[in-house]
Amino acid sequence: MTKLIPVETIASKILFLRDEKVLLDRDLAELYGVSTKALNQAVKRNARRFPPDFMFRLIKKEKDELVTNCDRFQLLKHSSVSPRAFTEQGVAMLSSVLNSERAIEVNIAIVRAFVHLRKMIVSHKELAKKLQELEHHIKNHDEEIQAIFEAIQQLMTLPEKSNKKIGFTAKKPKKSYAKKPTKKPTRKNTKK
Repeated sequence: MTKLIPVETIASKILFLRDEKVLLDRDLAELYGVSTKALNQAVKRNARRFPPDFMFRLIKKEKDELVTNCDRFQLLKHSSVSPRAFTEQGVAMLSSVLNSERAIEVNIAIVRAFVHLRKMIVSHKELAKKLQELEHHIKNHDEEIQAIFEAIQQLMTLPEKSNKKIGFTAKKPKKSYAKKPTKKPTRKNTKK
């Protein structure tokens, strides 16, 4: 019978209210194959088995929020009675209240759905942690990569033109400001 109700179907009906994962009485009744009225009567007959941490009634604000945010709860809009929300422990307790083969099999499937959700939440936390580590690791690499790009850009920029000529040039003799020796007249110069 549990093969007929996939874990994903049950998991899609689980809501988060008051920081708890819960299933509403109408969804449970549908899964168990009974009317919501019959399910609630069984709970009422066994009220001591359902303390507030196992089952609670939705307040008007919670009910209105469900109606406005989810199309499948539109029928609750005109209901005068607030639905009951069952926590995981409350759902487990329902198996002792509803004594049918289907109730037992559905309960097993529901407990598996809660376990499946818990595993998914844990894996999401681990994934988030790994992403954070990767992001930190990448930030360090970003700085290093940026330094590499800057070095490449420096290598690619053309050096400024200088007026310096390339190659060999003869040096000009330095000017001397010392007195030049005067030429003495030589015999060759004096005979004319």
